[in-house]
Amino acid sequence: MNAINQSGWKPEMGNAGETAPATYTGNKALMLEEALIFEIGTAATTGVDLADAPKVATRLGNLERHRDIGLPGLSEPETVRHYTRLSRQNYAIDLGFFPLGSCTMKHNPRLNEKVARMAGFADVHPLQPVETVQGALAVINELAMWLIQLTGMHGVAMTPKAGAHGELCGILCIKAALAARGDPRSVILVPESAHGTNPASAAFAGFSVENIPATSEGRVDLAALKARLGPDVAGVMITNPNTCGLFESDMREISDAVHAAGGYVYCDGANFNAIVGRVRPGDLGIDAMHINLHKTFSTPHGGGGPGSGPVVLSEALSPYGPLPFTARNADGHYALIEEETAQECHPHSFGRMTAFHGQMGMFTRALSYIMSHGADGLRQVAEDAVLNANYILRSLEDVLDAPFAHSGPCMHEALFSDNGLAEGFSTLDIAKGLIDEGYHPMTVYFPLVVHGAMLIEPTETESKATLDQFIGAMRSVVQRAKAGDPMLKSAPHHAPRRRLDETQAARKPVLVWREPEQAVAAE
Repeated sequence: MNAINQSGWKPEMGNAGETAPATYTGNKALMLEEALIFEIGTAATTGVDLADAPKVATRLGNLERHRDIGLPGLSEPETVRHYTRLSRQNYAIDLGFFPLGSCTMKHNPRLNEKVARMAGFADVHPLQPVETVQGALAVINELAMWLIQLTGMHGVAMTPKAGAHGELCGILCIKAALAARGDPRSVILVPESAHGTNPASAAFAGFSVENIPATSEGRVDLAALKARLGPDVAGVMITNPNTCGLFESDMREISDAVHAAGGYVYCDGANFNAIVGRVRPGDLGIDAMHINLHKTFSTPHGGGGPGSGPVVLSEALSPYGPLPFTARNADGHYALIEEETAQECHPHSFGRMTAFHGQMGMFTRALSYIMSHGADGLRQVAEDAVLNANYILRSLEDVLDAPFAHSGPCMHEALFSDNGLAEGFSTLDIAKGLIDEGYHPMTVYFPLVVHGAMLIEPTETESKATLDQFIGAMRSVVQRAKAGDPMLKSAPHHAPRRRLDETQAARKPVLVWREPEQAVAAE
């Protein structure tokens, strides 16, 4: 359990040392300690008077409850305080810079939120008759056309709910295209610098996965890729820009080689933020690419969703895209193409991925972002994102090892390693030290091609002043790690919670609250 894995991460137990006297309450000035709701509430307490439920015949059979549900109750002020106190322990993009590489955590414009909350959008229901949601379908269709234009592709599937879901959609399109021509190809090639979900998506669709190595410059080894192509290769999944923060300069040649061998090219578009308005993936020979609306087009992250990952498709794969999708008729009327009408206009679809047509709240936010920026503004987004990432790379490469700094300018994110730290110090210590400085840590131990990776993405929405402060904090923490500062091993010291004993957390996880057992009195 204590062995170092491929990424260089090793679980540790932090030696937490108190730097200030304990308080009677457990509170630390304005940082208020808060117990679990199960610990402060009781089933006998409620802030609302409810009438007794009427006695009716049960229809639950053996699923009927035989004891009280045991939900804790609080008064209204206690409830408000509980959740307000918990919220103050969260870190959010509205509080400060989120340097998570490969995640593109950027400001969510309030204009987008205002539009998403308009009654005509917020109140629609997916089961409404199509005639009553023509405006919503128009928004979906307009966003779809923007995505097609920005990527230089032929069609787009709007239904996928997130990035990995979009990956699966693209791979299923490839699978359907191969089946249509009676081709039994079964291998998907995935470069080492691709997103980590790519192999899982291909395997889930029934393909076997083989890795393609990277060069010393952090890009796909073109010679190795070409050497592996053959009649069993269904396609390649490639991330561009890749997770080393670099543009795959051989992308056109890669696509041509894969097509010549009879395969298809899937591009992970998670990093589209770096090239939007500058590069059209369709011009690079891409057949399918998902776009994370929450990343490039500023729809909010949070709690794992709601997400949205539309997939743009080439002319070769468009006939196999999923249902449903919108269609604009010549008279301006919008139709929703589903199974009942698919045979007429979309007979080769691989089927349906979701119950309904995507995520409406994300569509309205993304379209608002696109239209408020315009084509020139989106181009500026990419330019500023790349500028900010290179500013961080060049500002830190003298104190942190930057394994691909020699490969030229980075794109949207800067990649560093833990090489050069004092004996016993690692990326984890720098991440914990950053928490004390008031930052959510950067992405750590990913990508796996770099030992002790630290992946930093500043996005285009952060100012130079914000970046300068972050750079100063990083330099301070790194210098402490190089000097072997023992206090860094027990960081964070100022957070609501201290460093976990990760070994114990892995071996004996406490996943749910359980009511403490009552002590039994001795006879």
